Amino acid sequence: MDYDIILLLIIFMIGFIGSFVSGMLGVGGAVVNYPMLLMIPTALGVGSFTAHEVSGITAVQVLFTTVVGALAYRKGGYLNKKVIIYMGGGVLLGSLAGGFMSSAMPESGINIVYGLLALAAVVMMIIPHGGEDDLAYSTDHFNRLLGISSAFIVGLGAGIVGAGGAFLLVPVMLTLLKLPTRTAIASSLAITFLSSIGSAGSKLIMGQVLFIPAIVMIIASLIASPLGAKVGKKMNTKFLEKALAALIFIIAVKIWFDIFAGH
Repeated sequence: MDYDIILLLIIFMIGFIGSFVSGMLGVGGAVVNYPMLLMIPTALGVGSFTAHEVSGITAVQVLFTTVVGALAYRKGGYLNKKVIIYMGGGVLLGSLAGGFMSSAMPESGINIVYGLLALAAVVMMIIPHGGEDDLAYSTDHFNRLLGISSAFIVGLGAGIVGAGGAFLLVPVMLTLLKLPTRTAIASSLAITFLSSIGSAGSKLIMGQVLFIPAIVMIIASLIASPLGAKVGKKMNTKFLEKALAALIFIIAVKIWFDIFAGH
């Protein structure tokens, strides 16, 4: 594919928006970047990417976005090391498996997996949870087995679509593990970094990564992710949860509409 300046600028803007949201809400950015990369260049007539190509680009972008975002939250003491170790191991194995599975799937299959992940995240975000902010940031009271198994399942689906899975890991940590909101947001970035190692690595091996768009997305990520994290640390946590739920819901509706419309 030829990459003219207009297409590269559009890719940069998509990466900037997705990475800013990533840093602010504790998601890897793929939840936003995947549908935007799939739809916006085509809608504007400046280029088009297949679902396999988009999943490869976002997988590499998320790898950089999450590590920058997690470092931005580290100084605040919000990272839970035990949660990161347990869930990180599960999500890494799942994402490796999912990344290799994606090469054998049709584009429609990848979009359906994305739609299912987004729908599950919306459902979990509207369920009352115990993410109380008055709990200690370093709380170790969580179900280890549940954390590992849920992270593996999330990683499996995330590896298929090239996401890190943070947009589902956050509600899992809030709803099932009852972690504080800011701890869940910060720790999810570190866990998603481990997940993205698996998904990005497998997609690189399978030749699904377009390097020029991926580099543009990475540059945007390095600029926008710390800015988003800085804003997120100052915002009301309840607002952050509602904003994340609304964002995922809108994207899920769009994806399922396209699936049923046969786009």
